[in-house]
Amino acid sequence: MIDDRTKFTIKTIIWINVIMYAVSLLFSRGLHFTLNPLTALSPSIDALIFLGASGTMALAHTQDWGSIFTANWLHGSLLHILFNMMALHTLAPLTIKEFGRDRMLSIYILSGAGGFFISCLGGVPVTIGASAGLCGLIGALFYFGWSRGGSWGKMVFDQTKSWIFSLVLIGLILPNINNWGHGGGFAAGFILACLFGYEERRSSGKIDMLVCAGLSVFTCFLLFRSIFQGMILILQ
Repeated sequence: MIDDRTKFTIKTIIWINVIMYAVSLLFSRGLHFTLNPLTALSPSIDALIFLGASGTMALAHTQDWGSIFTANWLHGSLLHILFNMMALHTLAPLTIKEFGRDRMLSIYILSGAGGFFISCLGGVPVTIGASAGLCGLIGALFYFGWSRGGSWGKMVFDQTKSWIFSLVLIGLILPNINNWGHGGGFAAGFILACLFGYEERRSSGKIDMLVCAGLSVFTCFLLFRSIFQGMILILQ
């Protein structure tokens, strides 16, 4: 049973993603109306870059490493955001159950940034999407299942193995999948889970709340800044 605080947290994350996607469509000079579900309602590359897309080409235009945080909240098509938000709705409640709300959100934000940092090192030109942060949650749950053991730990571990297999398969089959971001996000989530610990080992405390609050405020600042800068560019 998902409690009200968990529901509120997940809804807030989803709404921020939806708002950023809507803004990216508004800022686009040419929308892609196509019957191809993979590219339907795709924002323009220019809009995504000045809203905070990451990658080598994006950084060459903006010189802003804050994009490794903002890229996690942008999406390239309607199907892209729908798929990621459905995955979030599956992963976030379990992660909150085992790590607490504050640690879940910190892992989501930091592993997203880690995934996009690795993407830049891997030479990915332009990259966006919540999947880096989502892979971080998978990495955290993978660590939890492996570390905890027992019947419940094994169940979580086996479930994460099936998610990892699906991610690898999608990365091999579908075009334009950022496997660097997926792998980097997963590794970051695993490491962060090891550093933060989970509820059975250490209950969430004030430090977790402060870290989460700081990361949330910092991320919101970067997102609002990118929207403001985008508005200035459009009005020029």
